[in-house]
Amino acid sequence: MDAPLGAGPRRARTSLGAAGPVSSCRAARTPAAPWARFSAWLECVCVVTFDLELGQALELVYPNDFRLTDKEKSSICYLSFPDSHSGCLGDTQFSFRMRQCGGQRSPWHANDRHYHSRAPVTLQREPAHYFGYVYFRQVKDSSVKRGYFQKSLVLVSRLPFVRLFQALLSLIAPEYFDKLAPCLEAVCSEIDQWPVPLPGQTLNLPVMGVVVQNLLPAPMVLPSVHELDLFSCLQPLRFCCDFRPYFTIHDSEFKEFTTRTQAPPNVVLGVTNPFFIKTLQHWPHILRVGEPKMSGKAPGEVQGVVLRSLIECGTSEPVGMARAVGTEAWPPACLLGDLPKQVKLKKPSRLKTLDTKPGLYTAYTAYLHRDKALLKRLLKGVQKKRPSDVQSALLRRHLLELTQSFIIPLEHYMASLMPLQKSITPWKTPPQIRPFSQDDFLRSLEHAGPQLTCILKGDWLGLYRRFFKSPHFDGWYRQRHKEMALKLEALHLEAICEANIETWMKDKSEVEVVDLVLKLREKLVRAQGHQLPVKEATLQRTQLYIEMVIGSLPKDLQAVLCPP
Repeated sequence: MDAPLGAGPRRARTSLGAAGPVSSCRAARTPAAPWARFSAWLECVCVVTFDLELGQALELVYPNDFRLTDKEKSSICYLSFPDSHSGCLGDTQFSFRMRQCGGQRSPWHANDRHYHSRAPVTLQREPAHYFGYVYFRQVKDSSVKRGYFQKSLVLVSRLPFVRLFQALLSLIAPEYFDKLAPCLEAVCSEIDQWPVPLPGQTLNLPVMGVVVQNLLPAPMVLPSVHELDLFSCLQPLRFCCDFRPYFTIHDSEFKEFTTRTQAPPNVVLGVTNPFFIKTLQHWPHILRVGEPKMSGKAPGEVQGVVLRSLIECGTSEPVGMARAVGTEAWPPACLLGDLPKQVKLKKPSRLKTLDTKPGLYTAYTAYLHRDKALLKRLLKGVQKKRPSDVQSALLRRHLLELTQSFIIPLEHYMASLMPLQKSITPWKTPPQIRPFSQDDFLRSLEHAGPQLTCILKGDWLGLYRRFFKSPHFDGWYRQRHKEMALKLEALHLEAICEANIETWMKDKSEVEVVDLVLKLREKLVRAQGHQLPVKEATLQRTQLYIEMVIGSLPKDLQAVLCPP
């Protein structure tokens, strides 16, 4: 069912303006304010150009009431141009991710709770990072002193919708480069009429005479850690570390990420500058793809060879594969290069020179044995030039089954920590969720482990122990514990609604009755805000109970609890 398209009158617009003065605060936008619907999708649109005196420079930010700090402006400028322009004649699209620096989020994003309650964790809005979706054009232009027209149109958003925003850029960027500001203002006005992102609904998003259909959630084949086709199979396991699809030496976190005074950070970097090969040679995992020349190879063929490198390293377990594939966050310049027929796994100690061959260099030791049957099928598909979508389907199925085998024992154990429903009584605080014991879980694997659903052999216990030490387990556990706590609270509310509240009130003091009213109101507000998984009938009954209890109190207390 399609959502309605931008109902209501068009709002007054802010005129297109150049990059405004530096400020660390952002203008607050409420749902009734101008650009509220625009802000549901994008933070702002930027244009970055090349200035002979300044280098990359921010030409404009739109809407012009959106404020970026100096550090954010600098990051956008450097990340919006490829490291090397020589191989990028024509149009190039890519994406980056950058840390927000100071300032507060617009308060109207409070409705994130509704969106997050229904969207997969991998598609939720970023609270502390921006995504930048870039359309870079470099063409010869004799009217320019440097001889080239160089400019990037950048969509800045907190949403990881790579496919949608790249498709949007492919529509508006060519038109913008021809008509400039008027075109951009018209497009932003159209986006300001879009409905807000709504998981489970197909949204029709009109722009420039074309209707873009956006289904949330949806499987996507995209150059992003969260939206890579492979990762649609890993949505039970959120990638909880930092990642930057494109990173340069000018990034504000460069020193933080490249220091040798401490262990390498938990981050995936996509880079094109050879300088990083030497600077980061102490990192435990490096995937190097070939030079930017195709030499007659189709992208599907090259990806198959890189895929072989990933599988040959034995990273067929979920966490290992996530780490390995995560490094394949394609940077801007097309790096699907002229790879040799046999790409072998190499140790990081051999990564010393700038002419290092393509391949996966890793210190990672796999816990599970390789799936040789799958490897043979994929390599045979490469040799027979099997379509890449078929190859991808084989790997997706393998990863899905493997991830399910890995996560199901964890889910079963977490479910056992939930208090029994019969222990939840209406007039007492609900019992607590029991703590997660790693030792108890590992002991449970003997009779309820992944061996029940997976034929792969190996050190499953060692793999789980490593998972427990990773940020991904912490992220998974916090999310599951939050969901269970909300479910527990919902069950408690249902128990209250099924109880005889009049009988309970007979021997209760006014203080106790007022306390019940306040607690029921708090639960009702949380439930209506889509934080509690309860039925509509339960909400209605809760409201009736509140009215009934207030009606039993003296008039003066009723006036306090229900002021006119």
